[in-house]
Parts: sequence; structure tokens; C-alpha cells
Amino acid sequence: MAKNIGVLLAGCGVYDGAEIHEATLTLYFLDLEGANIINIAPNIDLMHVINHVTSDESGERRNVLTEAARIARGDIKDLTNISANDLDALIIPGGFGAAKNFINYAVKGRDCEINPEVKRIINEMVDAGKPVGAMCIAPMVVAVALREKDIKPVLTIGNDKQTASDLVFFGAMHQIAKVDELAVDDKNKIVSTPAYMIGPNISDIGKGIEKLVKKLISMA
Repeated sequence: MAKNIGVLLAGCGVYDGAEIHEATLTLYFLDLEGANIINIAPNIDLMHVINHVTSDESGERRNVLTEAARIARGDIKDLTNISANDLDALIIPGGFGAAKNFINYAVKGRDCEINPEVKRIINEMVDAGKPVGAMCIAPMVVAVALREKDIKPVLTIGNDKQTASDLVFFGAMHQIAKVDELAVDDKNKIVSTPAYMIGPNISDIGKGIEKLVKKLISMA
């Protein structure tokens, strides 16, 4: 029977939403594994909208769910309507949107807060013993979501010392990993890979994402 795998998207675009290469590769490898993909996103405003040509703020106002629907080709659900009961596993692609829209780590660092619905779904999955996968900066979202639990999840963001230090500050244990490697927390069923935290190319990040998807499917 096909596994129901949720893909939690933070919008559409590396600088203000979900990283499109990471999200698309996740969907591609999930499809190859025969998974039933459930795209989800919170129905909230982006922290800000970035012009991806100039890297400047555009002054526009956009919605995370509406933007994420671009990646999902319209097949997407409001996070509010999804619980761990609907999923066998959850994957969170990276992109600055994960650190801006799911948590505001990008602007507040260690003083960041997390969107309550994002916190809820991650905690529900872990409490139910269902696997969670995260890539790029998304492991920071997982760490912040679980910071009130005494479980010390094993996570990786690659090898950046400051970001790794912040991950540990939120209660995680950081594991250095190359772009094609995983950090696997068997106890808590959490899998992570650095992706574009290291890069540099789509062919490089694809290796780690493929391994993450296969590992998550095997754990589900």
C-alpha cells in the first residue's frame, strides 16, 4: 500500500519561500517510490516578498499557501486541516521561507518563534512515532518545534559552525554531514540532509535528497 507522505512547503522561491529545486526533487523521488504525496502549507502571509532577480524586497504581500500551490500544481491542502493521522511521514524542504515563514529565525536568531500549526504537525508526528525528514535549513524548524521536549533530536545542517551552534541551543545534537549524506535519528525517526546549505549544484543536492526520501519511506 502506498505511503501517505506530507510535503510541508514554505512558499515558492529560495529567498522567501520553499527552495524550488529541493521541493521538486523531493516530489520526484517520492513519486519514483510510489508514495501518495500530500502537499501542505500554512495559510499565512509570507514574512516578505523578494524579487528573485534583484534580491530586494518587492513590497508585495503574498500568501504562503497560494505561493506553495505553484510548486504543487494546485494540489495542496491547508496545514490546519492536516494532522498526523493523515500522514505516514512528513518531509520539510528548505529555502529561506522555512526560516522566515515557519520560524522567524532568519531575523530573530535564537529569539525566534515558530508558527503554531507548524509546531503542532511536527510534534504530532514525533509523538505518534512517525518519521520526519528535513533538509537545508529546515532542521532548524524541527529543532525549534521540539525544543520543549527532552529528546535531543539528531539533526544536520551540514558544517556551518554558527548555524550548528544555534541548532544545539534549541536542544538538538548536530551531526556534521556532506551534501550526499544523512543524519539519521533512529530513536526519534528524524532524517536530515544538508542540501543547499552545502550545495553547490542541483545534481549534488539530489543525491542527499534521494537518500532521505528512500530512508523515510523505509521508516514509515
